[in-house]
Amino acid sequence: MTIRRAVPDITTADPAASSAFYQLLGFREEMNLGWVVNLVSPSNPTAQVILITKDAAASVNPDLSVEVDDVEAAYEAVRATGAEIVHPITDEEWGVRRFFVRDPDGKVVNVVSHR
Repeated sequence: MTIRRAVPDITTADPAASSAFYQLLGFREEMNLGWVVNLVSPSNPTAQVILITKDAAASVNPDLSVEVDDVEAAYEAVRATGAEIVHPITDEEWGVRRFFVRDPDGKVVNVVSHR
């Protein structure tokens, strides 16, 4: 399995203000769905920050997103260990297939592949 990127997910009450702050550091908005904003470094597109108010499809916000080349393999690997699946594997309307799993420290990881 290949990791394509790992990105912190920052919960925010004011995505516009948070986006403006991170843009001061050189990021630019790549995607803005209102409830989630993806900021990207123009010179290094794998350097990203995700701002999130309330996840549109899950009951909890993730702490980290990990994009993999094979989300099915990742799902089976973590499920086999008995790890807590927080959000089932789902095809989301914004073009990703993902699931959430809780890590040993209680952090929620969004494991995702683009369709």
